[in-house]
Amino acid sequence: MNRAAVLPPAAAVTAALVLLSAWASAGRAGRPEPVVAGEGRILVPVAGAVRPVATAAFFVLRNPGDVPDELTGASWGPTGRVVLKRHVHRGATGSWEPVAGLAVPARAEVRMSPEGVDLLVVRPPALRAGERVEFTLHFRHGPDVRVRAVAVAPGGGGGGGGGGRGGGR
Repeated sequence: MNRAAVLPPAAAVTAALVLLSAWASAGRAGRPEPVVAGEGRILVPVAGAVRPVATAAFFVLRNPGDVPDELTGASWGPTGRVVLKRHVHRGATGSWEPVAGLAVPARAEVRMSPEGVDLLVVRPPALRAGERVEFTLHFRHGPDVRVRAVAVAPGGGGGGGGGGRGGGR
């Protein structure tokens, strides 16, 4: 066996191990990073309703980390009830069902939408288009993320939001 032919691959393997060890010891290997949530949308309840029963909110979630996470719920205001739900198609009609969580894979983006998973906001206050409200999103592994949603008329941009960064717990 030619000894000169073995040295370059062995040196490359050694260098790779040194770099991987440094990366792991610096705490970057397999560590979760907080999910980032852009400004979302909350639908303005239909005009004429004295006290709206419910509306929906949507966000774009980005997981920059190497570890998957899961949105497990949300809250807003002192008594605001929020339910994580999924739209269910049944023939020509649709309904919804609560879900325990929304997977946010590692290094991926998830867009909440009226035809998929969104937040059902129970008994929202009267909202005007352009008004902003704050939510706290709860994750299984990462910290809570505080994010705003802008009120929009139904059909006026209900699917997710722009690029912002959520805060910590």
